[in-house]
Amino acid sequence: MKALVTGGAGFIGSHTADALLARGYDVRVLDSLEEPVHQGGQIPGYLDPKIEFIHGDVCDQTVLLEALQGCDVVYHFAAFQDYLPIFSRFFLVNAVSTASIFELIVREGLPIKKVVVASSQAAMGEGLYKDAQGKTALPDIRSHEQLKSGEWDIRPPAGFAGPMQYQHSDEIVSNPQNPYGLSKISQESITMQMGRRYGIPSVAMRYSIVQGPRQSVHNAYSGACRIFSLSFHEGRDPSIYEDGQQVRDFVNIEDVVAANILVMEGDRANFNVFNVGGDKAITVSEFAETVASVFGRNDFESVPCGKFRFGDTRHIRSDVSKLKALGWSPQRDTRYSVEAYREWLSGTESLGEILKHAEAQMEKLNVVQSVGAS
Repeated sequence: MKALVTGGAGFIGSHTADALLARGYDVRVLDSLEEPVHQGGQIPGYLDPKIEFIHGDVCDQTVLLEALQGCDVVYHFAAFQDYLPIFSRFFLVNAVSTASIFELIVREGLPIKKVVVASSQAAMGEGLYKDAQGKTALPDIRSHEQLKSGEWDIRPPAGFAGPMQYQHSDEIVSNPQNPYGLSKISQESITMQMGRRYGIPSVAMRYSIVQGPRQSVHNAYSGACRIFSLSFHEGRDPSIYEDGQQVRDFVNIEDVVAANILVMEGDRANFNVFNVGGDKAITVSEFAETVASVFGRNDFESVPCGKFRFGDTRHIRSDVSKLKALGWSPQRDTRYSVEAYREWLSGTESLGEILKHAEAQMEKLNVVQSVGAS
């Protein structure tokens, strides 16, 4: 069996490629090696030399067709993530490339046995909530005015009674509120509908916040593990946005890879979307304290910095019962993930001013703002 992994030089892709090699697959990777994730456009040293590598853009159908030739299965992990307001690029890279995969399979009569695509928890937006009377709601994004005033919790929508309580959100919940999430829900729809229509077994994986080694230190989008670990690595306290009580859903990369392999092998997962999360609610402050402990900062106290990131969800936790019904469950906690990331981080080259540069860029783009400031 030969597997194509698009975006296979990246975080989730490279780990999945390793697992496929271990199971006896021939593996081909298609990756554009774009900065800032891949500094200098270089193939990362962790990519196994047994992998056949194609350097190219997944949006180029000529290159994509070359990569698909001779393959039995496809993992589509190539994606665009950024805070820049270049909205069309989210859809081009995340959604149109997915449509191209199905187009080429159908047009060229390629004997692809299964397609697995990487979706995201961002497809849920704020997720599912219940009000004081038990009525369910899908809240809109918190307004700029609300966040500037330092009011963090979700306000009751019209016709609902507060306070609003977040729920575990299953795969039916779809309420994306940023370009990335919108492109991912589009990608899911393309995968499910085109897969069914043309009889191509297909699966979409909604990853929550994935953590572990190889998560690029240069990717400003890559989340709390990178940001907090870099902060403690540099001997400084991380910035705790809002009040630190935001609930998050972290999952280890090894558990994600196990899920990726599970849905590939066998038919039970076909034509389904699956949440892939850690099955545990953890606040940002709790997570910061875990990272501090791993880095030996036992004196650390999680204190809000008086800032927020506009567009962040307040609380989000994925219901993973659908994937657990197939026999999967998360086996590794956040401390395990952070310890593995710290070990990997210690072996990287000089990190310089990466974190300060990223923070400055976020403020320049008005993603990070101060409470009450004009």
